[in-house]
Amino acid sequence: MDKKTQINIWYVFLAIFGVVLLRDLWVQTQTIESIPYSQFESYLDEGQIDEIVVGSNTIRGTFKSPQDGKTGFVTATVPPDMAARLEGHDVTFTGAVENTWFTTLLSWVLPALVFVGIWIFFIRKFAEKQGMGGFMSIGKSRAKIYVESDTKVSFDDVAGVDEAKQELEEIVEFLKDPEHYGGLGARMPKGVLLVGPPGTGKTLLARAVAGEAGVPFYSISGSEFVEMFVGVGAARVRDLFEQARKAAPAIIFVDELDALGRSRSAGQTPGGHDEREQTLNQLLTELDGFDPSEGVVLLAATNRPEILDPALLRAGRFDRQVLVDRPDRAGRVQILKVHMKKIKVADSVDPDQIAALTTGFSGADLANLVNEAALMATRRKAQKVEMQDFTQAVERIVAGLEKKNRRLNEREREIVAHHEMGHAIVGMALPGVDEVHKVSIIPRGIGALGYTIQRPTEDRYLMTREELENKIAVLLGGRAAEKIIYDHLSTGASDDLARATDIARSMVARYGMDEDLGHVSYDSDRPTFLGQTEQGSWLNRRYSDATAERMDHAVKEVIDTIFERTVALLQDNRVLLEKSAAELLERETLEDADLKRIKAEVVCPAEAA
Repeated sequence: MDKKTQINIWYVFLAIFGVVLLRDLWVQTQTIESIPYSQFESYLDEGQIDEIVVGSNTIRGTFKSPQDGKTGFVTATVPPDMAARLEGHDVTFTGAVENTWFTTLLSWVLPALVFVGIWIFFIRKFAEKQGMGGFMSIGKSRAKIYVESDTKVSFDDVAGVDEAKQELEEIVEFLKDPEHYGGLGARMPKGVLLVGPPGTGKTLLARAVAGEAGVPFYSISGSEFVEMFVGVGAARVRDLFEQARKAAPAIIFVDELDALGRSRSAGQTPGGHDEREQTLNQLLTELDGFDPSEGVVLLAATNRPEILDPALLRAGRFDRQVLVDRPDRAGRVQILKVHMKKIKVADSVDPDQIAALTTGFSGADLANLVNEAALMATRRKAQKVEMQDFTQAVERIVAGLEKKNRRLNEREREIVAHHEMGHAIVGMALPGVDEVHKVSIIPRGIGALGYTIQRPTEDRYLMTREELENKIAVLLGGRAAEKIIYDHLSTGASDDLARATDIARSMVARYGMDEDLGHVSYDSDRPTFLGQTEQGSWLNRRYSDATAERMDHAVKEVIDTIFERTVALLQDNRVLLEKSAAELLERETLEDADLKRIKAEVVCPAEAA
């Protein structure tokens, strides 16, 4: 039976009680008469009264024979001395009953209301701090519901992820016409998992699916399911799927699924993750229970797929995984064009040139870049955003904010100038390294006294040993220049040394590029699916102490050999190093045109030539 047609039994009891109460009141008004006290005295003297009940304020009784059709009476009492005085004066008199029910009610109810109000106030404040909302709705889904007019996002607003967009277009077609799409017996995936690094547009893609399909869009984060009370998360999962089924066709989007679907541990820890695991179990049950033909599609997004529970990823639950990766150069051009529509851009701005400088940027990074460029143009009171604004925005994002108030003494400025030109000249002399675009001795960011901006002009997916060695040489170029010019070592190369050491250790321990250690990967600190590194402890290493010692020697040998080669390269270019450092000291910044002029004078090593 439909819940709407069911009659609540409490309504029946309430109706019966009301009828009985009204009947009792009607009977009283028809059979009992309210009379003055003086008339009561007269009836008493005449012997008309059969029996009475004396109360504190009233006297009730019945007549021996009906009086004016009434069988009973009620009157208010009067003090005896007052009644005796009034009897001889032929005066009709009666008592008045003071109605104290309201004050009595307040004396009982008001303290209780105050106590309940204070309790609700503090409990509600506590619930708000815990992010739980009202206690009556604690088991309700907290998903935000959007309709097409609220979403206002279509596939035209999503660029740079054509493959992922094509995968999701099938979802849209199914939601628009599920009968036609399933004509050959095919069924749509129960769940679609969007996987990719942060900022690549996973949430935007999900909203675009809802906007294109024109169906209700239930959006919720994985962390909103789990609360401090056991069972709340599972109740919210049930409620969310129930709401979506009623509104079908609909889309459920769970962002940050890893907060909810983390892999379950084999052993139970005391006071551990029972609530999260119950919530995950309920989600697994719902995914097994709902029929895709109902028109409900579950979308989820995560940037940590490697920690998700295997039961969540099996076929029949999340049937399809869509990779939303960082865009390539063509994708970055498309994304830049989408965001440039929102600002006033000069005709001279070339999106392809900007895309060449932004290798590795995600969609969110590119949106921030366009906004920063518009802010740069606004500060200089320009009418349109020029190419120089985009270049400065890239520098600000990559290198940090300029610290023009941080003054260095002349000695430090000279060291920084030679250090940065050491990086630049080595980068110009060696093949396979990123192109040098700008050199400056203006401090930027946190602790950077100068900077050399190198940006790849093309996307690279493989690197050879020689290219990695050249990359290390560029990092050591600053310290090598200090060694040649001043014959000392400073602390300015600390970050360079850390990055160079990481590359050398990866060559030796991960990429198998050392002849002595062989083609073996020793490093247990493996990168995850999306490139982040999970740090493992020395207890998890898979090699002996003797092998570890050989690896340390191999890393040191790589660094020392490349440093000696870098020193020799800069010795061949010492005159150019000093001349360009002097120019950098004078101008503080060398742009692309200046660097091209310097590059023409660089003496390359014999193997590079």
